[in-house]
Amino acid sequence: MNIHSIVHFLVLAGEAKSTDELIKQLDALLASYRFDFYELAIDGRLQEEAGGPVLAERWPGGWREIYAAKRYALVDPAARMLVIAQRPYRVRDALPLMRNDPRRSRVQRMMQDAVKHGLHDGYMFPIHGRTGLLGHMAIGGRPVDLSPAEVALFDAAAKRIMWRMLELRGLASDLEKPTPVDIPLTRRELDVVSHLTQGLTSPEIAKALQISSHTVDWYINGLQEKMKARNRQHVVALALRKGFVA
Repeated sequence: MNIHSIVHFLVLAGEAKSTDELIKQLDALLASYRFDFYELAIDGRLQEEAGGPVLAERWPGGWREIYAAKRYALVDPAARMLVIAQRPYRVRDALPLMRNDPRRSRVQRMMQDAVKHGLHDGYMFPIHGRTGLLGHMAIGGRPVDLSPAEVALFDAAAKRIMWRMLELRGLASDLEKPTPVDIPLTRRELDVVSHLTQGLTSPEIAKALQISSHTVDWYINGLQEKMKARNRQHVVALALRKGFVA
């Protein structure tokens, strides 16, 4: 195990003076574990200020274009699991999520394309803020078996690089400001809003929360009335603006 290299990164990341320096440190850490590819991305209201969701990435040549052209985001098991996961997970462990999905043939094609580009497996590290999912770090390439201790340390590393990256870009303070909330939402309403901001449909939200689609629609209608929103897209926009989700 290369645990010492993760601990070393945790120390150096906090001392990085630029995003380039921080990315070089991440490159060195991943190289020590033979991970070839990675992505550090944010969700929600900071995307516009950051110039997009991706803060740093290295993917195989052509993979992003294929992923977008074939609309794999709609069926990507790792991405779908990200919106409900509370802990790190291995990419291959997300596959059962699509076992009974009518689009599973597309999932198989996506996995075949991924392997052709050197993406055999990987790990996802959800990063949560005060109000829900803040972003994530994905690492992958060839299959690498991490021990539970290494997964826990990589999880800490994902959080450290995310916050240091936001600090260096001048975005961290905005997340840490108290946000006045003039519309009280219940825990379940916040859950529904969080999934809405990820682009999930009512049946997908129902599956994630283990409730009926009818109940999801009832919550969304209530949110529209409470937030004086025209439609569910307006609910998402208001939720991001008011800081209900990060």
